[in-house]
Amino acid sequence: MRSRAVKVFLVWLALMLAGVAVVWNSRFSADMSFFLPSKPTLEQQALVGQLKDGTVSRLLMLSIEGGDAPQRAAVSRELRKRLASDPAYVSVQNGEAGGLESERDVLLRHRYQLSPAVSPERFTEEGLKSAVTDTIDLLTSPAGVLLKPYLANDPTGEVLAVLGQLNPATQPQTRAGVWASRNGDRAMLLLQTRALGSDTDGQAAAIDSVHQAFAQSLQTTGHSALTLNLSGPGQFAVQSRETIKKEVARLSLISSVAIWLVLFWVYRSFRLLALGLIPVLSGTLAGIVMVSLVHGTVFGITVGFGSALIGEAVDYAIYYFVQAGHQGVDQWRRVFWPTIRLGVMTTAIGFGALLFSGFPGLSQLGLYALSGVVTAALVTRFVLPALTGAGVNVPQSGPWVRKGLSLLNQAHRLRWLAAVLTVLVGAYLWQVRDGLWDGNLSALSTVSEAEATADSRMRTDLAAPDARYLVTVTAPDQEGALQAAERAGERLDRLVEAGVIGGYDSPARFLPSEQLQRQRLSSLPEPAELQARLDRALVDSPLPASKLGPFLSDVTAARSQGVMQRADLEGSALALGVDSMLTRTENGGWTAMLPLRPTADALDASLPADQLRAALAGSGAVFVDLKTEFESLYSGYVSEAVQLSLAGVAAIALLLAFTMRSAARLSRVLFTLALTVACVIALLHLSGARLHLLHLVGMLLIVAVGSNYALFFDRAAAGEPLDEATLMSMAVAVLTTVIGFGTLASSSVPVLQAVGITVGPGALLALLLSAVLVYPKGGK
Repeated sequence: MRSRAVKVFLVWLALMLAGVAVVWNSRFSADMSFFLPSKPTLEQQALVGQLKDGTVSRLLMLSIEGGDAPQRAAVSRELRKRLASDPAYVSVQNGEAGGLESERDVLLRHRYQLSPAVSPERFTEEGLKSAVTDTIDLLTSPAGVLLKPYLANDPTGEVLAVLGQLNPATQPQTRAGVWASRNGDRAMLLLQTRALGSDTDGQAAAIDSVHQAFAQSLQTTGHSALTLNLSGPGQFAVQSRETIKKEVARLSLISSVAIWLVLFWVYRSFRLLALGLIPVLSGTLAGIVMVSLVHGTVFGITVGFGSALIGEAVDYAIYYFVQAGHQGVDQWRRVFWPTIRLGVMTTAIGFGALLFSGFPGLSQLGLYALSGVVTAALVTRFVLPALTGAGVNVPQSGPWVRKGLSLLNQAHRLRWLAAVLTVLVGAYLWQVRDGLWDGNLSALSTVSEAEATADSRMRTDLAAPDARYLVTVTAPDQEGALQAAERAGERLDRLVEAGVIGGYDSPARFLPSEQLQRQRLSSLPEPAELQARLDRALVDSPLPASKLGPFLSDVTAARSQGVMQRADLEGSALALGVDSMLTRTENGGWTAMLPLRPTADALDASLPADQLRAALAGSGAVFVDLKTEFESLYSGYVSEAVQLSLAGVAAIALLLAFTMRSAARLSRVLFTLALTVACVIALLHLSGARLHLLHLVGMLLIVAVGSNYALFFDRAAAGEPLDEATLMSMAVAVLTTVIGFGTLASSSVPVLQAVGITVGPGALLALLLSAVLVYPKGGK
């Protein structure tokens, strides 16, 4: 290798290693704050918090099918026993009595701080008589199985009062002693993982453990014909990641082999094939480095989308090898590089408009694409020539190129067809303008309709929450947040009594405010006074006061115990309940979230939002409809992306106007790009697709790639007729683009399919329309 090439290579290698070092120390994030604006509202913060580590995001629903009810129950019990000892799960419930054994000690020890029934009236003579009588009556009910062992300690039934407010109003059906589906054909279990909902690796490990435990349970019980189904946010996240990984691997292999075959047929050189990767790899690394240095955190979704956006960089090496191979490196620098440079500038300006977004995710996308494309172009201009030397040996173009050049000279004859196409597409898009965009984020989901239906059915069977609705309160400290949650709870209690909502959860039920705990403890009488009241209250009771010595001891201990703290819940599911609903904010404050449940007869499980907001008015509590909020947020995200993209197009028009200094040439180039995008939108709509964020990403890439084609054809109008090498390089570039993105169009993953089905046809259409509309009559 020549000394200059060695120097250039070493400088490039040093920069790449420095970039790798930055990336190695970069912080990557996969959370949903990608979609949050830089100044989110309380509702938007609640949305992301619930998705990241809310209780519902940690739920796994299991159904056991096949066999008969006793067989399913036997496997359900064995499975619960195995999973309950696994630290990966905070809670494993299947309806068996004793399903809350791990929480029993906590509830017994702190029942007087937790019970909503504790009041001065409850410990009067009449109150004690009534409470003990109610408890004795309950001994004959199913709840008596839980209560009986602790009757002497808890004759007033405080543990049951606590459990009553923790359990939802609707319980699953029971068959053979365990939970079952509504039709009784499936045994049901509900798991809560210790891993956060946003921790996909943790969710995957928990799901693997479920399958292993189920296989062992089948072996132990001998009921090997039974099958297991899982559903829940974690299952969908893991399944989606695996599906995307497999699809990306499969499609990448197919498209890579096809592209390598095309490029090898063109280059006839493994060395050039390897060198062609340098600009793309350099651009990808530079994009991540710039985002990391500017934003501090790199969203995973930025890397995914950004990599598609810098797909244009693949073409740079093709242009260089083919054009320099036929006309020499110096000629390429003098004649072709200015056109490529202008294409790079238009792309950089287009993506650069995203830098001004109020959404950090969009801003990162713009920075990633801008720095990646510019870096790839600079590497093509300054590194590749040094590595390849003065001579790039690429075989001469075949007769098909000369035939193509001949056809190109006749392409202007089709302009009337382009005019007709413009009218038809314009009229069609105007007609369907209100139905072009899809504001539903589920359009990006890999979850099939059958899987969503199964999830809904299991959720109904288990009466599991979907956490669409919640109430949030904020305060400077934890005590303030708990007190605010209790005040909001008082208003929600009235709505429950009125049948407006079915119920709600609150962190204050697991950890009441210190103020409320002290109030409850002050209701407990002195031991001597309590003994006297018991003696009088239970004179004729089947449970005499003489047998309630443990009760007196526990009340005395509770009086001296004082208020409970969050640390007292450690090791129980109650701790997770508090942590998932009571969180510390980034500014040091505290937020409490109270998930709401609809009534059993609510249409589509919906809640009357206006009535809830009116009921909470003036309390400081905020009602949040996560589904509506998410769709509104996503809609705003797409809307801003469209506006910034249009601003970028306007900036590109100014740049081209300054460079071309010809209104006719400028209008032809811009009109070609606009018509290409319009045709793609019309084709997508005709195929039944509605546009979303990924289609917009694809359109940005169409403009980026298509502007290169248009500018090359425009060189002829500037007095530099198109030669065979340039036409061949463009043909190869568009062929590889169509192969790469056309392969994605066959994907079953919506996000991949959307980019592929947009860019694949768009790139080819941009080339054809540029030939018809931009290339001058007669080639000059």
